[in-house]
Amino acid sequence: MTETMACRGPDAAGTWFDTHAALGHRRLAIIDLPGGSQPMATESDAGKAAMVYSGETYNFSELRDELRRRGHRFNTDSDTEVVLTGYLEWGEAVAEKLNGMFAFAIWDTERQKLVMIRDRMGIKPLYYYPTADGVLFGSEPKAILENPLAERAVTLDGLREMFSFVKTPGHAVWEGMREVEPGTVVTVTTSGVKETRYWTLETKPHPDDQDSSVAHVRELLDDITERQLVADVPRCLLLSGGLDSSVLTGLAADQLAQHGETVRSFAVDFAGQSDNFIPDDLRGTPDGPFVHDVADLARTDHQDIVLSSAELADPEVRATVIRARDLPMGLGDMDSSLYLLFREIRKHSTVALSGESADEVFGGYKWFFNDEARKGETFPWMAQFSSMESGMASIFNSRLFEQLDLGGYVRNSYSDAVAQIERLDGESEHEYQMRKICYLHLTRFVRVLLDRKDRASMATGLEVRVPFCDHRLVEYVYNTPWSMKTFDGREKSLLRAAAADVLPKSVADRVKSPYPSTQDPAYAVQLQENARRYVADPSHQLFELIDHDWLAGAVTEQSDKVSQGSRFGLERALDLGLWFDMYKPTIKLG
Repeated sequence: MTETMACRGPDAAGTWFDTHAALGHRRLAIIDLPGGSQPMATESDAGKAAMVYSGETYNFSELRDELRRRGHRFNTDSDTEVVLTGYLEWGEAVAEKLNGMFAFAIWDTERQKLVMIRDRMGIKPLYYYPTADGVLFGSEPKAILENPLAERAVTLDGLREMFSFVKTPGHAVWEGMREVEPGTVVTVTTSGVKETRYWTLETKPHPDDQDSSVAHVRELLDDITERQLVADVPRCLLLSGGLDSSVLTGLAADQLAQHGETVRSFAVDFAGQSDNFIPDDLRGTPDGPFVHDVADLARTDHQDIVLSSAELADPEVRATVIRARDLPMGLGDMDSSLYLLFREIRKHSTVALSGESADEVFGGYKWFFNDEARKGETFPWMAQFSSMESGMASIFNSRLFEQLDLGGYVRNSYSDAVAQIERLDGESEHEYQMRKICYLHLTRFVRVLLDRKDRASMATGLEVRVPFCDHRLVEYVYNTPWSMKTFDGREKSLLRAAAADVLPKSVADRVKSPYPSTQDPAYAVQLQENARRYVADPSHQLFELIDHDWLAGAVTEQSDKVSQGSRFGLERALDLGLWFDMYKPTIKLG
């Protein structure tokens, strides 16, 4: 089980055993390289416990000082020891004191209790699988599935979760497995398994005016960036040329310049993309020119990672991505390019800061402004992906698709999600509707993207930090009225105003453009070639889900006229085929 996590922790490995518990850990060394080895065990007057921990606690220095004042002594400079000692002092309430991204498990020897805790936004993954006499747990499902007590099975409900893009809290797709929910403590004792929430996204009045709100957002961003630049290893910025990553790059450059340091930045690009770019409904401009404007202004040490269609379509790269995710999630070349970008960055840096989640926090996606999406009858992003969803009907085995009833699953999931949203007293109907949309993005949509980012990066041994997920910023902006979030008539007004001084005008004026996707027709041709081996084997397990006739037709489409729907379907089929090859799951349709 521990060895399956080698990609997440290439620097060291360790195991720890007690009468009723066994802990395993793979380490990616970031803070206190010689002193932070795990599993970490400690014993004091306050108790005896051992811990395995993934992530970073950005306020560990302040917490260590507080614990020292309470009489605790430390043997290392690591945040790991601070968290473990904090547990001995405060018990499970230590979670409320942590600012960071983390997932950890503590075996409390004196109380014979396992305690699993996950960060508020779900940046770091954590799963568990109840057994007859306890639980198996791990950062990723693959660690659990390696144990013979865990069955590799997926039911209809698991398939619905896999194909619906809704991210139901706690759902792990694999039968019998649970995901520790963000902001949650899970305890395991002889009495069983218990879940307790220590953080939720609460509705509160917003007392500040526009200028004060902008100023406070900037104050938070400065503090967050400073905290998240702390590392004992090389770090860098992921730079897309969009508002979010450009703000972080500008802030980081200003802060590091005070210490005589230069920011290192990286961007992804595709061979020929800038020269041959064709605008579409999602992406109106290529990233390259904006990336270079930011790099020039911030004076970063910048590098473009240029990828070819052959690399993006490489079956080995696709297999690595699926292995990283444990599931065929179906984002095609956007998954492959993210992994390849991280793999190249890891040759130069161990920590990267990303602009991920700013769109969810500040309201940046186009569908925030789409009348259809604002009606509130389903998840707002479904307005963008509805054509993709309808195309799935032809891709899947018709009997299976009818059984899945993805529309019904999404409707039920939406009803469950909106039932949790609190309305502010006196809030107008429009403000309440926009609060709902923001809430859904911060509790559902963002978790899909955070999981994707974590798995792809950790598969290369790269730690990606997400400053916009700092819970203080999330809470503050969530409760800022929508009219203030868009006070200049555009998306992300608060963010743009708060960091205007570090942005080139071109980026400040740029319309939102999502993560890039290759437009090279050669990519679709390679997909067709890769899919032919499955078409030639009608008995393959893939065809429990995918319609064989559809795939046979897709691989014979005229290569220079492969439709977006066919490309999406080919990517889905290839992902599923490799997943069946690697995981050999049992599909339970009954």
